[in-house]
Amino acid sequence: MGRRRAPELYRAPFPLYALQVDPSAGLLIAAGGGGAAKTGIKNGVHFLQLEQINGRLSASLLHSHDTETRATMNLALAGDILAAGQDAHCQLLRFRVHQQKGNKAEKAGSKEQGPRQRKGAAPAEKKAGAETHHEGVELKVEKLQAVQTDFGPDPLQKVVCFNHDNTLLATGGTDGFVRVWKVPSLEKVLEFKAHEGEIEDLALGPDGKLVTVGWDLKASVWQKDQLLIQLHWQENGPTFSNTPYRYQACRFGHVPDQPSGLRLFTVQIPHKRLRQPPPCYLTAWDGSSFLPLRTKPCGHEVISCLSVSESGTFLGLGTVTGSVAIYIAFSLQRLYYMREAHGIVVTDVAFLPEKGRGPELLGSHETALFSVAVDSRCQLHLLPSRRSVPVWLLLLLCVGLIVVTILLLQSAFPGFL
Repeated sequence: MGRRRAPELYRAPFPLYALQVDPSAGLLIAAGGGGAAKTGIKNGVHFLQLEQINGRLSASLLHSHDTETRATMNLALAGDILAAGQDAHCQLLRFRVHQQKGNKAEKAGSKEQGPRQRKGAAPAEKKAGAETHHEGVELKVEKLQAVQTDFGPDPLQKVVCFNHDNTLLATGGTDGFVRVWKVPSLEKVLEFKAHEGEIEDLALGPDGKLVTVGWDLKASVWQKDQLLIQLHWQENGPTFSNTPYRYQACRFGHVPDQPSGLRLFTVQIPHKRLRQPPPCYLTAWDGSSFLPLRTKPCGHEVISCLSVSESGTFLGLGTVTGSVAIYIAFSLQRLYYMREAHGIVVTDVAFLPEKGRGPELLGSHETALFSVAVDSRCQLHLLPSRRSVPVWLLLLLCVGLIVVTILLLQSAFPGFL
């Protein structure tokens, strides 16, 4: 019997490295490329239209934006503005979806580059990389500002994120510096050395605090350029005298049913590859005190990326061996696991947001996680709704069980009562 596989949502004509979901327009944005090497592999950002067709979530190419000689390695989304990490630079892109009317839509359809995709077409039928327009829908991409954000010997921007009100964005890369920029002018407002070596990930909280993790095995909390605290995940967790760990990823998340509650989630992986790899770990932290709340192992496959659902209910993980998993954020218990879904390193994962068109696209499922990898594929991971039994029904069943037991004892032993 063949191995169970996740549904393939889309296949691009280049390796995929970054993923974002726009809930208002129902767009899945996937980016990547072959870089500057003259291999014939394109570089681009693909905008995919998400739709429910015959009860199944599908994606079809709406627009392909060519990024010329630069592959997009990381993305952040703020409304209709994308921040794309391309080599040592950050490029801002603004995209707009227009509804065409009447003859204008017909003319646009006749001039489109490449064949129009049928709704619900199987992935193999889709001409990946073609400029495609849906009936009456047009998407335009405008280049805004671009700036160099990393200045190391081999400069590369590794991460970008917006703050809570989308007025600032922070970048980190191989030179270990955090740089903060105004949006959309990309005027630099802050720069400081955060790590010795590469910055692996960073996260901006709603109160302005910044968390960074790097190859120097440190995780730090900053208020502007002032160090507030160093995180120590092993304080209340496992200790390994001979196995150094480093922080691979960090993300803030809301606490469900607590409007002001905040959690920080981090992933720890072995710093060196070993023949018998030790487990990786997930840690949940208090978002105010930054004390560790709980730490759980998350398997022996090395974690490559982390995502938190919009409500803070779920965590999504990708691994270097291509596997994808979904965890409950509260207990760090695994709910879903697809081994080697991609067969090669998973470069990014993103949840379908719960606002906008999210509920409509989600259907009867509890959550949906998208994953992309170097194999050029975007896959869909659906978590079925967990059926819960109401408390009143449990109490009624218990009372009924007690009554039946008493009646059986009475019939077996007359005069029992």
